[in-house]
Amino acid sequence: MSVQIHLLGPPRVERDAGSRRPRGSKTWGLLTYLVRTRVPSSRTRVSELLFPEADDPLGALRWTLSDLRRLVGDDLDVGGEPLRLQLRPSAVVDVEVLRKRSWTEAVALRGLGRELLEGLVFPSSPGFEIWLANERRHVAGATAAVLHQAALALLAYGDPAAAADRASELVQLNRFDENAHALLVRCLRAAGDDAGAARQIVACEEIFRDELGLEPSAAVRRAGMEPRPRVASLGSKRPSVLAQIETGEAIVAAGATQAGLERLRGACASARITEESDLLARSLIALGAALVHGARGTDEEGAAALHEGVLLAEQAGETTLAATGLREIGWVQFLRAEYDRAAESLARTVELAGGNEEELAWVDVILGSCRSDVGEYAAARGHLESGVGRSRRMPPSQLLAFGLTMLARLHLAVGELDQATERLDEALTVVEARGLTAFRPWPESFRGEIDLLYGDLQAAEHRFEHAFAVGCEVGDPCWESIAMRGLGLVALHRGEVDRAIELLVEAPKRCRRLPDTYLWIEAYGLDALCAVATERGIESAPLWIDELAAITARRGMRELLLRATLYRARLGEPGAMDAARSLASQIDNPELITALDVAVPTAVA
Repeated sequence: MSVQIHLLGPPRVERDAGSRRPRGSKTWGLLTYLVRTRVPSSRTRVSELLFPEADDPLGALRWTLSDLRRLVGDDLDVGGEPLRLQLRPSAVVDVEVLRKRSWTEAVALRGLGRELLEGLVFPSSPGFEIWLANERRHVAGATAAVLHQAALALLAYGDPAAAADRASELVQLNRFDENAHALLVRCLRAAGDDAGAARQIVACEEIFRDELGLEPSAAVRRAGMEPRPRVASLGSKRPSVLAQIETGEAIVAAGATQAGLERLRGACASARITEESDLLARSLIALGAALVHGARGTDEEGAAALHEGVLLAEQAGETTLAATGLREIGWVQFLRAEYDRAAESLARTVELAGGNEEELAWVDVILGSCRSDVGEYAAARGHLESGVGRSRRMPPSQLLAFGLTMLARLHLAVGELDQATERLDEALTVVEARGLTAFRPWPESFRGEIDLLYGDLQAAEHRFEHAFAVGCEVGDPCWESIAMRGLGLVALHRGEVDRAIELLVEAPKRCRRLPDTYLWIEAYGLDALCAVATERGIESAPLWIDELAAITARRGMRELLLRATLYRARLGEPGAMDAARSLASQIDNPELITALDVAVPTAVA
């Protein structure tokens, strides 16, 4: 029998047809730390984190390692310097199944939805307590991502009742997530329970009003009011449906989004009558892509269409079409910071894409962006450089502009300002040549940060103001948010502290206006706010730091989580520096050495 390690819920190890427990809770803490850390840590670092109260921390670590070997037995090999843990391939660890395996395997876990190391506390190890709190948030985020994917997949498989069950679990886990409520409403309607869907809309609105003092966006109510698609007057024969798809895509590309979506929804309704799975797959994937890229607040509807379209495309043997749909699913997961799920979708995209250079370029750019978001810069650099290289072999497009901007963002994060400037200037040239006005605020805002770093306040302000104006014109909360963050930093450099705080408080709020914005931008804005608030001793700083830590821990944004932890250290929280050093060891960014030396980083620019 292979060893079964259960860390979700009350921890236990099942081996030799029996359940075993360690002699001390620190053994569970050590096992969890070794399983969950990506880069092996030195024995000194581990002992300082887990045994700060011991007279001989390294001796305490040796005893705990011995207890860990007794607990797991021959299935585990642990030791060395730095400290490494290796389990036999047959060993099963539930948190690793949650992170790396398919949603079907993850939802079968007995501890799904339970807390990591439930019931255990480590009061004598404050640094480890901070680390564990962050890991518990990350596990909760991974659980939510699995439940979300499971509900969408079950909906695509034609089992709306089971989908509604998973969506209900998701709502219970994330009561303040509009996407979860919208998904549950959509599942209930698909199951024919319109009354239940209406009750869920009311329940969502009451939760937001009573507990947050806010009105939810229109996304949840829209999920319960979407009209049933009607067959277009052109008819339901194959040529007519193809014409509807092509026309709908062209209308969306021209900027008349709602008219184009109506045409694409009609194409889906017409395609269902033909009972040609490849035709319906194409209709659904076209609709899903339009909803994800062309509309605001409609990613839930788009994701549902994409999942069904991919399933049908695979059944019909349309692998290239399935690859496109999976890439779009990966894009949505990237925006929502569901990075492990995105990696899974993109890996499947590569399997199905064959030699399609455009699909492979998109995969590289999206996956590189995911890796950058979580602080895996070496891997991110490889993917982004590959994606940009592939893009340059095609006609200049938004793909190239996006890839260049994300590569520049990486250069900026690791202190390579000359390379960042070069990439951003190239991206802006592509934007200008291709007329990509609606995309311009993304590279323009980062270019403004570089101006600020070089002390050119006037140029920075001009770029941020223009980016903000375009963001408002096209109604993109992400562009508004990152540009407003920049304007806040400009105000700070001008000595206008009150104005800076006002803008930096508002910047992350812009992202929350809709439920399907790029979550990293919200966290990035919060980071700047926390840096300024900590430096200036503003009373609300601890609340903002908690908010930043909650978002970044839940999504695995390691470097931004490190910054939140360093802000805690600056405010004197016990154990925060130990937790920060542990986090820093997991991120391959030389700029962090400076941050750790000064105990807390300043805002970018």
